[in-house]
Amino acid sequence: MKKHFYLVINGNAGGGTGRKAAGKIIKQLQVANIDYTTFYTDYAGHETEIVQKLAQETLIPWGEELAEEIFPLLVVLGGDGTLHSVINALQGFDSKLPIGYIPCGSGNDFARGVGIDRQAEKAFVQLLKAESPQEIQVITYVESVHDEAGLAVNNIGIGLDAAIVNAANTSASKNTLNKFNMGSLSYIFSILKVLFTQKGFPIMVEMNGKNLEFDRAFLCTVTNHPYFGGGVPIAPVADPRKPVLDFVLVERVNIFKIFWLIILLLQKKHMNSKYFHHFQSSKFRIVSTIPQYVHADGEILGKKSTDISFGTQTRTFWF
Repeated sequence: MKKHFYLVINGNAGGGTGRKAAGKIIKQLQVANIDYTTFYTDYAGHETEIVQKLAQETLIPWGEELAEEIFPLLVVLGGDGTLHSVINALQGFDSKLPIGYIPCGSGNDFARGVGIDRQAEKAFVQLLKAESPQEIQVITYVESVHDEAGLAVNNIGIGLDAAIVNAANTSASKNTLNKFNMGSLSYIFSILKVLFTQKGFPIMVEMNGKNLEFDRAFLCTVTNHPYFGGGVPIAPVADPRKPVLDFVLVERVNIFKIFWLIILLLQKKHMNSKYFHHFQSSKFRIVSTIPQYVHADGEILGKKSTDISFGTQTRTFWF
């Protein structure tokens, strides 16, 4: 089946990587004589408007028996934040609307987690070779205190995780590092900055019919694939193709033990530490009464008290 590619391009992703990658991919489309239409985002949230209009007027769900001779395929070029916006923009539409994704950000954890090549041109070749979409589980969340809800493709973090994201996103060095394809270093710098200031806080975790309480939570992350923070293997056993969530909690300990935990984390041995807690369930509820930073896929949701319920939902991706 022939395809018409509808490219939604965040040219600023990865410090300009999105625009450079788009130029190369468009040349490949022209050489291969493949029909395409481009949409460049001009401002924050523009991708939401573009995608919803396409979903209303152009895109169709994937099915085994399609009458159309040319299939309209949405292809997103951007970082995890761009993909986060797109998946939320499509939340009210058929879950079988496929999303093609070319990673152009600084972290690209979604690509790592599901097996998309993190080099944009190779990811595009991978997309061209695919003959049908794949079903991937994404995270659903409902926050009852502030009446918020949405989807996440990577993870949702409370505490240190989110504070690091906030510091990295506001870091003056991030754009400079992105130009040299070293955006992940901004997370390292942010970790060093936040480690000394983030305090432990109490949370309640509800799962599998049980309630667990932690007095000195430090890092809390709900994820459905192994990585966060630009390739850090926080939950090595997580699988984005299963309707199961992984919850990771690290307790606040003295700074020397924290650095030891980081070493264990980089060696993928952190799950053996008594200060590291890992749980799996199809649903979680987390209550934090003391305001903390919260993020979803690197997008800061605010610094606030939270009561969040998590689950999974099947979405369709083309790669």
